[in-house]
Amino acid sequence: MPTQMNSARRGVPTEEMKQVAQDEGVSLDFIVRGVASGSIIIPKNNARPQKIKVAGIGRGLKTKVNVNIGTSTLHQDLDEEVSKAKVAVKHGADTIMDLSDGGDLNLIRKTLLEAAPITFGTVPVYQAYWHGVEKFKNPLNITEDDFLDAFEKNARDGVDYTTIHSGITNELAKRVIEVQRHGGIVSKGGTITAAWMLKYEKENPYFQHFDYLCEIARKYDVTFSLGDALRPGSILDAHDELQVAEMINVARLAKRAHAKDVQVMIEGPGHVPLNEVAANVRLAKSLIGDIPYYVLGPLVTDIAAGYDHIASAIGAAVSAAEGVDLLCYLTPAEHLGLPTAEEVKEGLIAYRIAAHAGDLVKIRERAIKWDAAITEARRTLNWEKQIALSINPEEAERIHYRGGQHEGNNVPCTMCGSACVYIMLPQQRKPRADEEESAPAAAAASTPSSMQ
Repeated sequence: MPTQMNSARRGVPTEEMKQVAQDEGVSLDFIVRGVASGSIIIPKNNARPQKIKVAGIGRGLKTKVNVNIGTSTLHQDLDEEVSKAKVAVKHGADTIMDLSDGGDLNLIRKTLLEAAPITFGTVPVYQAYWHGVEKFKNPLNITEDDFLDAFEKNARDGVDYTTIHSGITNELAKRVIEVQRHGGIVSKGGTITAAWMLKYEKENPYFQHFDYLCEIARKYDVTFSLGDALRPGSILDAHDELQVAEMINVARLAKRAHAKDVQVMIEGPGHVPLNEVAANVRLAKSLIGDIPYYVLGPLVTDIAAGYDHIASAIGAAVSAAEGVDLLCYLTPAEHLGLPTAEEVKEGLIAYRIAAHAGDLVKIRERAIKWDAAITEARRTLNWEKQIALSINPEEAERIHYRGGQHEGNNVPCTMCGSACVYIMLPQQRKPRADEEESAPAAAAASTPSSMQ
């Protein structure tokens, strides 16, 4: 079967391209040209049995948000992970990644693929790690074939995109020891790969056999998310030689994937001080061009344990405004433990806010419609409409109606009471002439579901 990129390059729009064009409010030709050039990706494994809501990721589209879930070697509760997946879907995640590395990974992946009918990603090296633990009781007692088999297994199971740590070479793994970073390598996949290379004095199988991976990816139309194994895990390490050298490697690999009609996005940091966030995006884009850029955070400080969803949403908003295409959320549990379903929701909501804040800069004309509609609802004291348009209507309604609030519309809230500006000066509530014409259309196009 042809890949999305191959179809676009032949000028043949797929059903997925048509759906993305409709969801984004852009022309189908814009999507086809973007997919053909690699500036837009639509991850969708042709072997995935579930009907899913696809997401377009890339230049000129809304900033998307990814949610990470999954078990660990110390805690495996599949029902809990299913509940997290359902929370993510309910509250507007665009993509979801299963980062499980403990328990029956095959069962976990199959179950979560069914529970989350949205774009789905994994990290195949975790499968290789699990294989080493299960078969040899040692995760490093694996072979090159185990690395490659893990990727093919994930592809066959229907995963839409995979993080592949192909940019960390044997040479860079040796440099890690010499550089003596403040935070070391904080990528689990990167650490597994580096430890294996150093133990056996061999090259990274995902680098050495990248063309073979491309053949598998093309067969299933799996999108590569070229991983940042050497992302900084402390703001003290931001933009060091290791991070930049890996970015150069993956930029080259991305061109090889495109030559084989395989879709690609590239991952970024990590921990980056606020004054370097914009510079990071510009540096990355100068190296990778218009290939979609996918970042974790970035966190702008290392001291926010328990509130890392806030610390990273600050960096995420700046990144999105500068051109980042996909944001990987963090939860309040980051650096502390596995998140609960409630913490998944908190992290996702924070990141959807960050994504929209970035879109108000990046694609203002389309993104501003949501803000215009809720502004009109506030000015006219239309509480039902304001709550419905909120990023999290359930929470907005809970707060509004607690403790003494009058029911219905056309009444003040408990914050200002009779001192409400729209009560004291009711003339303000009359719509402007241009708003009378545009408000109905803006409201129809700007409900929270259409903004996800």
